[in-house]
Amino acid sequence: MKVLYGIQGTGNGHLARARALVPALRAAGIDMDFVFTGRPREDYFNMELFEGFDCYRGLSLIVERGKLQHLHTMTRNNIFEFAGDLKKLNTRDYDLVISDFEPLTAWAAKLQGTPSVGISHQKAFDYDVPKVSGYWGSRAILRSFAPTAMRVGLHWHHFNQPILPPLIEPMSPQPVIANKILVYMGFEAVDDIVQFLNPFVDYNFLVYAKVERETVLGHIHIKPLSHTEFHRDLLDCFGVISNAGFELSSECLALGKKVLIKPLLGQYEQLCNALALQSLNRGTVIQSLDQAVLEKWLELPGHERILYPDVAFGLASWIKDGRQQSLQELATSMWAACDFPFSYDERFGKSLLSGFIT
Repeated sequence: MKVLYGIQGTGNGHLARARALVPALRAAGIDMDFVFTGRPREDYFNMELFEGFDCYRGLSLIVERGKLQHLHTMTRNNIFEFAGDLKKLNTRDYDLVISDFEPLTAWAAKLQGTPSVGISHQKAFDYDVPKVSGYWGSRAILRSFAPTAMRVGLHWHHFNQPILPPLIEPMSPQPVIANKILVYMGFEAVDDIVQFLNPFVDYNFLVYAKVERETVLGHIHIKPLSHTEFHRDLLDCFGVISNAGFELSSECLALGKKVLIKPLLGQYEQLCNALALQSLNRGTVIQSLDQAVLEKWLELPGHERILYPDVAFGLASWIKDGRQQSLQELATSMWAACDFPFSYDERFGKSLLSGFIT
């Protein structure tokens, strides 16, 4: 079986999911080629798993200083270049196209009649999961950005929908260091992060950012992006401060890490993620770099781990077997192996409670 795997390169969550799924697909005997879009080739790191990958500009969202820039998103995306790449990309030689919210491979498969499946957190928004009110334009973009014949959504809870648990790499928890806090806010300015953390000298903050070399500013360590080192620090940290991306929050839930998250302003998906965490009583949300909330959050205990099943193995088997099992059957079998240490508050509503400490 030959698969073309398209991965959205904006942020690192899509990459993290691919790092979890690709080994399972290879173990199932599936041959793969990879297409990445959303950032320049030189901005990718630790890409040994995807040897020989192709890289296109694609389409992406533009974020500056923690806020989605709608005008720049419209002006900096080159639709003519995308259309040209769409004509050049041949999917007919593949048995299946997998798209993790990657538009070029998804649209090429749709136009060329190649079987396709979307596997991403974004596909969960096709179902009745926690969503903030409004943002109709963003909802439309989520539906049309990377269309696929089949849609496999991933989320932290089933919400009584045919969606799957998070797709994450296997991790073994380590004894935690009580004052070690991991920080990854890739869409915030580093200077703003340092100012936010600076008063809390009793804690050691490890800040991963797009920098060339490590810098130590007393109790704040600024480190270059590294998949391996980041996850090493994730295992023994006591808590995580981040934007409201799905994949890192999934890893925190699986490891029992408390989370303080700041969703990107105007970014519908991240706002919905923040809402979902609050409705599950599993995260503290801020909408600005609020030191008063940070002070209270630092004093919170850790969370109980959520033992999610091996989604990568289940998906790889499902794909290898020709996707004969229905999504509802696949979802039911996976969630049956998950025992939640929390309950979902269906009455939470559609609005965030900024600064609500959980």
